[in-house]
Amino acid sequence: MREIGVNTWVWTSPLTDERLAELVPHVATLGFDVIELPVEHPGQWDPHRAAELLRSYGLGASVVLVMPPGRELVAAPPGTVRATQDYLRHCVDVAGIVGAPAVSGPAYASVGRTWHLDADQRRSVYAELRENLKPVVDHAAQRSVRIGIEPLNRYETSLINTVDQALEALPEGCGLALDTYHLNIEERSPAQAVRAAGERLVHLQVCGTDRGAPGADHFDWPAFTEAADLVGYGGPLVIESFTPDNTTIATAASVWRPLAPSPDALAADGLAFLRTL
Repeated sequence: MREIGVNTWVWTSPLTDERLAELVPHVATLGFDVIELPVEHPGQWDPHRAAELLRSYGLGASVVLVMPPGRELVAAPPGTVRATQDYLRHCVDVAGIVGAPAVSGPAYASVGRTWHLDADQRRSVYAELRENLKPVVDHAAQRSVRIGIEPLNRYETSLINTVDQALEALPEGCGLALDTYHLNIEERSPAQAVRAAGERLVHLQVCGTDRGAPGADHFDWPAFTEAADLVGYGGPLVIESFTPDNTTIATAASVWRPLAPSPDALAADGLAFLRTL
């Protein structure tokens, strides 16, 4: 049976040691196999402490990176690029400590940054991205961690919106992380996008088409999971949604209304549906 996970953003942001100590046993009690840990800023939670906590409750981990304004790998001053690379290497080190096989997210430009690119400009920026991402990919490979680059929808980035763009942009050895919310907006066939990602697929995040619990929506879940099986994806399906109670994260994710009666209801309903797949 495929493992099912949930991101701590369903309940809280930013993640802290205190909140993690509450959420790990809660997530385990709900019946999840994996808890997804965002690294918003280094030092907000202790990965060594987290690793011990996860072991005690038998939970696996996945790690996601965060790209707020000021984290950029392309079209940015050299100092900004170096600082972003350092942050991404830190995320890799965190993943190694907590036992996560991959670090996933839009590791190319800050979320919400958009600008028009003609074909020549896009090729140039993609070449810059490959050059600036490669040291991070190499760092990850040395620690048996994979980088999963996540395409975002057109309202959150103008750089990588589709799997085809990601395959063109990424350096050798870099994987892909796909999110059903973005796939539903940008791909004509989410299942075909998963098949196109193929063996480079390292992580899958799931939610309903409204960003709520998966299942009570119009997404073709059987086709999606069949495509994941066909490409040999062996990782978890991780529910990613966002609490509306934190203004910063709610604004970043455009969550203007509750997506479920409670965070627990969203998590439990999503888990119950995903188990049926």
